[in-house]
Amino acid sequence: MTSNNENITARRPTLIVVTGATASGKTALALQLASHLGCDIISADSRQIYRGMPIGTAAPTADELARVRHHFIAALDPADYYSAAMYEADVMALLPRLWQQSPYAVLCGGSMMYVDAVTDGIDELPTITPATRERVNTLLAEHGPDGLLAYLEMLDPVYASQVDPANLRRVAHAVEISLQAGCPYSDLRRSNRARRPFDIIKVAIEMERSELFDRINRRVDVMMEAGLLDEARTLYPRRRLNALNTVGYKELFAYFDGEMDLTTAIARIGKNTRVYAKKQLTWLARPGVRPTTFVPAATAFRSVLSLLSR
Repeated sequence: MTSNNENITARRPTLIVVTGATASGKTALALQLASHLGCDIISADSRQIYRGMPIGTAAPTADELARVRHHFIAALDPADYYSAAMYEADVMALLPRLWQQSPYAVLCGGSMMYVDAVTDGIDELPTITPATRERVNTLLAEHGPDGLLAYLEMLDPVYASQVDPANLRRVAHAVEISLQAGCPYSDLRRSNRARRPFDIIKVAIEMERSELFDRINRRVDVMMEAGLLDEARTLYPRRRLNALNTVGYKELFAYFDGEMDLTTAIARIGKNTRVYAKKQLTWLARPGVRPTTFVPAATAFRSVLSLLSR
């Protein structure tokens, strides 16, 4: 494998998708691959796309951004609306430009709906009427986020087991779809993958659960040392934004509100991140989507190059 592009017209371009659980080493692998192949990295992280949140979202550092050109990093204000459907359209518009420079591109991130939108296509879902949206808003106002999640568990236990419970907008959307369609949201999700004019290799880093959880715990400590508390304090006046309803920020916002002490908040960040990682792995294992090849952490780079040579 070389980094030259002399065979660019001889084969279909290839999108290498690096996904998996948070803190598993996706960024490092993506950087290694993109540097070796001479291509760009497309972020598939629904929080790194917002500005002002680099520590809490574990966004690529300035050095990493200088090393390889990235897309969809710090591109929006936290108040801006953005969706998986918009992301799919934006990535599909970007890729033809990237193929002119290299037969490869690396898509890296753990926001599974973003990944699925590019690899499998977005589901065709019913339009939500104002009456349905108002009904869901009323449910949320009367019963709170936990009550809305419990309602989703009743309507669609399959999707409720996969969704990030901290992502209130996603929970509410699934409830809206289930009510509007009269059937579980999971029943409407795409069963046939969209055809793409490029090859896709989708990999996730495999490691023991104990090692992953240890990496998560150490990452929380590193984030706190890097200034996560000050970053969260800066964002605190905007805490009602959906983009900030995110593990790391919501626990520190609770600390600022006097709902828990700092030690408890930090411990809760680790716990909620571990829960999120388990949900990411559950999502990857579900049927009906493009299969993921799990590559051992110790040999991940060589494993991906082997897949490319087939």
